[in-house]
Amino acid sequence: MLSAFFVLSSLIVAAYSSPVVIPRSPVSLPIAKKFNFNGTRTIVERDRARVAALRSRADGARNVTRRAVVNEDVDNVAVVYSASIGVGSPATTYELIIDTGSSNTWVGAGTRYVQTSTSTETSNRVSVTYGSGSFSGREYIDQVTITSDLVIKSQSIGVASTSSGFSGFDGILGIGPVDLTEGTLSPATTTLIPTVTDNLYSQGSITNDEIGVYFAPTTQEEVVNGELSWGGSDSSKISGTIGYAPLTTTYPASVYWGIDESITYGTSTTILSSTAGIVDTGTTLVYIASDAFAKYKTATGATLDSSTGLLRITSSQYSSLSSLFFNINGVSYELTPNAQIWPRSLNTDIGGSSSAIYLIVNDLGTNSGEGLDFINGYTFLERYYTIFDTANSRIGFAATSNTDATTN
Repeated sequence: MLSAFFVLSSLIVAAYSSPVVIPRSPVSLPIAKKFNFNGTRTIVERDRARVAALRSRADGARNVTRRAVVNEDVDNVAVVYSASIGVGSPATTYELIIDTGSSNTWVGAGTRYVQTSTSTETSNRVSVTYGSGSFSGREYIDQVTITSDLVIKSQSIGVASTSSGFSGFDGILGIGPVDLTEGTLSPATTTLIPTVTDNLYSQGSITNDEIGVYFAPTTQEEVVNGELSWGGSDSSKISGTIGYAPLTTTYPASVYWGIDESITYGTSTTILSSTAGIVDTGTTLVYIASDAFAKYKTATGATLDSSTGLLRITSSQYSSLSSLFFNINGVSYELTPNAQIWPRSLNTDIGGSSSAIYLIVNDLGTNSGEGLDFINGYTFLERYYTIFDTANSRIGFAATSNTDATTN
């Protein structure tokens, strides 16, 4: 137990020491979007459960002050983005959900963990509760292979002995702020676990402590159409310049990848004044505070659809739908009318009507002024390249070729 403690302690110290950086370009990993809707709950119900969990976890991290290019392909499914990640040597491949709203990396929900010569069990147990499920198990230190160019020699991972809510996936690749790992280990409850991005930087595998995320809109249930860029941004995916916004200081959004923004419908109707919220790959829709949602519903003339939990509009209302503008640090990011609707080819997959038009903006469930008044989920991120920059405590956004797409 004592030796395991020293191993873990040395890893934590190394993660925050000045790294010896290997000069290189960002490394990309493809990611996949996979439709994970099982019909037992609507997308809104699933997302709201996640919101409740995010608020709960923020309470646990409130007193923490620290927070934390290789390109990697990711699969694109209608609700979840995932990537194939190797653990051990020889590596076993696991399909892991990519999550900016949590920071623990763990395996074992589906494919069982395989111990190899690189596996070291510590004395700690590890557990995390998410809005859509939970896991608990043991902590191991092991080699993690993201791509052939990106190998973490010693990464803390959770190995699940029990898990729920992750059918079709093997666990999570957590790329949120490192503070979110506090309290997930026992008995070492105050220990922070360096994230995979932290370790890639501290071990010199990437030149910058940041990660770029690219998603593209899709009308298919499952397709590889996204990318993670480790250590920087992939300029081939970006149109124009990158606009950066500092991380918000407003709690509880400050616990996550939080920023300040205001939202305008059309050219003159402000539906959400400047306030704090988060950017989250693990949330499907765009959520805004209840008072802002009421203004949006009135402006669009939409009605609430009981079968899907989404707002529904007619064809004539869609023809007159105005753009939404997300005003972030002096830059306005437009969600066109087409970007505001759910892909119509996937309507029946969420329990809706094939001929209906559903909106992807929904009710957060609390009025503005709560410190987490919006969530820009992946339906927003599919239209803008996003950079999560730990070193400079900021998030960047840039237009892509998909910003004005009409695929929905």
